[in-house]
Amino acid sequence: MSKRTRAENEPQRTARFYLACAGIGLLAGMLSGMFGVGGGTVIVPMLVLLLGFDQRRAAGTSLGAIVLTAPVGVVAYALNGSVDWVAGLILAVGAVVGAQIGTWLLPRVSQVALRWAFVAFLLGVIVSLFLVIPSREAVLELSWLSITGLVILGVVTGTVAGLIGVGGGIVVVPTLMLAFGMSDLTARGTSLLMMIPTALSGTAGNLRRQNVDLSAAATVGIASCATTALGVWVATLLPPHVANALFAVFLGFIAIQMALRAVRGARA
Repeated sequence: MSKRTRAENEPQRTARFYLACAGIGLLAGMLSGMFGVGGGTVIVPMLVLLLGFDQRRAAGTSLGAIVLTAPVGVVAYALNGSVDWVAGLILAVGAVVGAQIGTWLLPRVSQVALRWAFVAFLLGVIVSLFLVIPSREAVLELSWLSITGLVILGVVTGTVAGLIGVGGGIVVVPTLMLAFGMSDLTARGTSLLMMIPTALSGTAGNLRRQNVDLSAAATVGIASCATTALGVWVATLLPPHVANALFAVFLGFIAIQMALRAVRGARA
């Protein structure tokens, strides 16, 4: 897309534009803090629906906003002692590699099939969240087996993100709880830590391709910082079974979004 065409398609920078960005950021920050996700599952569709962004630019802008949001969430969870720093860095390394794999695979695989597979994965996670309640005292013991598992999880997460544009937290948080036995709070804090280098790397690439609206990303990101810590505080107050139920509802919303995209893609 030429610079002239892009400028013609961009929304006007009015008070309504910045208020909408701020509102999106406030909601995304709350969900990011509560569930350990980047908030892109909220930011991207709302930028498209409310402000007329195209999908690719909305995704790039969302990732830019997460650069500001994720560190606030990490600090808030760290103050509660709920970040596994080593596991988060291992996941980040795997995710950066996986993102490159996902980008390479993107034109080679069926998006419709991928989305239905991801819906099936989410449905399985939702059922598991009602069967397995993690202990708040649970700690991940690092061994060669667990480190290898974390690397694989990071690569898979990055690949999925590169293929269908879904944030890593949706994959990482439930997997850390269900497969690695990690506390739900630590899984969320560790997920946000993983997102920082991933978001920085992705945003750098998007800036080169001019797929980031910097003013929108800054507004959404700054606004989300105001509610991220609040979301973390709410998460610490919720009993694990209630937190699992709310996370299941959130994942159900994402599954419906993915299913609708798969149906539209099949029709197209």
